[in-house]
Amino acid sequence: MAGIVEAITQSVETAVSYTILMLPKIIAAIIIVLAGYYIGKSIGQGVNRLIERVGIERIVDSTELGKSYRKAGIDFSELVGNLVWAFVALISLVIALQFIGIGGLAGSAIIDAATYLVRVVGAVIILVFGAALFELLATFVARQLSVAIPEQKPELVDLLKDILFVGLLAFLLRMVFNILLLPGEVIYPLILGVVAIALGIAVSEKLVESITEEHEEFKPIAGFAKFLVLLVFLIIGISGIFGFVPGAITVIEKLAWSVAIAAALLLIPIMYYLAKKLVSQ
Repeated sequence: MAGIVEAITQSVETAVSYTILMLPKIIAAIIIVLAGYYIGKSIGQGVNRLIERVGIERIVDSTELGKSYRKAGIDFSELVGNLVWAFVALISLVIALQFIGIGGLAGSAIIDAATYLVRVVGAVIILVFGAALFELLATFVARQLSVAIPEQKPELVDLLKDILFVGLLAFLLRMVFNILLLPGEVIYPLILGVVAIALGIAVSEKLVESITEEHEEFKPIAGFAKFLVLLVFLIIGISGIFGFVPGAITVIEKLAWSVAIAAALLLIPIMYYLAKKLVSQ
């Protein structure tokens, strides 16, 4: 009985001694977290006001991305300001955890999780701000190149802008995934596939519309042409997404040949219809 009491007493004394030893560090860590919270809040509010005063928010609101933010009830400058606030606060949390020096696997896991959260918030800031910046850049470049496009074809300018924006967005996503330490052998083919599908949607929609405006006789097969163009890009996108899977490329190649043969067979009656219509005219 005396041994049990002695063991309990020793454990309590050890715990009290450890608490007394750690108390200054815990207090300092709390001060660091609070300082980071309020400093981050001040910096975030400053970034919010800066974006509004410089006119960045007004410019972003004129883009499609900015309009979608507004429809969702999101204020761009406030969003960026809050993200900056969270970023600074999380950095202070990581510093505080490292200052305390929690040992063992649990301590290491907590610090790693907090550090990765900093990466996540930083990646979101880059994605939100970068997407808006790249859309503005794509719009500017497309307008500069529009001098080579006939004035009656504004949809081609929009198509060029969409293609540029998708390409820049792919670069931005690659940067974000690198920050998040995601494996490139899986992520980069995925980006390639998604970009191909997005380009297919943009090209099939606007290119076919441009052709039908010039050639009325093309309208009966416009839907088929749009579907065919989209299908080609869809196959390219699927091959990019599943390219790392063993044997997937062989299956996709066979699928592509099947689609090509089916499209050729379907074109026969369509070409016959168009030829007959031209002859009748």
